Amino acid sequence: MEKWSRFNIASVVLGFGFLYLPIVLLVIFSFNESKLVTVWAGFSTKWYGQLWQNQSLLDAAWVTIRVALLSATCATVLGTMAALALVRYTRFRGRVLFSGMVYAPLVMPEVITGLSLLLLFVAIGFDRGFWTITLAHITFTMCFVAVVVQSRLLSFDQSIEEAALDLGATPVRTFFAITLPVIAPAVFSGWILAFTLSLDDLVIASFTTGPGATTLPMKIYSQVRLGVTPEINAICTILIGVVALGVIVASIVTRRREAQREKDERAAFAAIG
Repeated sequence: MEKWSRFNIASVVLGFGFLYLPIVLLVIFSFNESKLVTVWAGFSTKWYGQLWQNQSLLDAAWVTIRVALLSATCATVLGTMAALALVRYTRFRGRVLFSGMVYAPLVMPEVITGLSLLLLFVAIGFDRGFWTITLAHITFTMCFVAVVVQSRLLSFDQSIEEAALDLGATPVRTFFAITLPVIAPAVFSGWILAFTLSLDDLVIASFTTGPGATTLPMKIYSQVRLGVTPEINAICTILIGVVALGVIVASIVTRRREAQREKDERAAFAAIG
């Protein structure tokens, strides 16, 4: 038993090391004094200062953030509506087709998704640029939001909604006053997931981009082919920090929401008793 426990610990250590050691090295070498990213020459933050003077990287980062914010927000709204339709309306014509279309981007290779969207935009004569990237990101991130929200709706006590409707509340008011506050942690988690996926996407953006709409992953990829520079390490470190901060905030918000919901339920049961 002891041997198996040691084996499990070693497996976990090796697994996490394989996943996160390259990220740790990237962060460390972003503070390297030397321009050679493989030679440590001392601690320095000068590359972060030079990063703010690299206008092309800053422009690409600004495009990426705008696309991620807009696409994540739209995907969250559409994904939440899709999850509600799949959970609450189980018998409508075309439900199987609708659920298949919602979940298709989950299993569809990104190359196929990007090429399909490219052909669509060309066929309808839509000029490729900022908005085509945004529409493409909404398309492939909406399904992730739908999955997250649907998992929360499946465990939702619908008797609370029925009580609100019996008391005279309209369906719209019931949704905003009862349903949305309860599923808010899942909705927020879906938004964070969609934002992260949009921030990280390279393949789909490469197919749907146009002049003046270069995202940060595309810019980094084009520069890495010529050699990794400390500035790329610096901006990647900033991205890692942004994503990590978003995950931490989402975890804190989710825990507080769940704790408040349990507290409210206990108070309600105590009032009834």
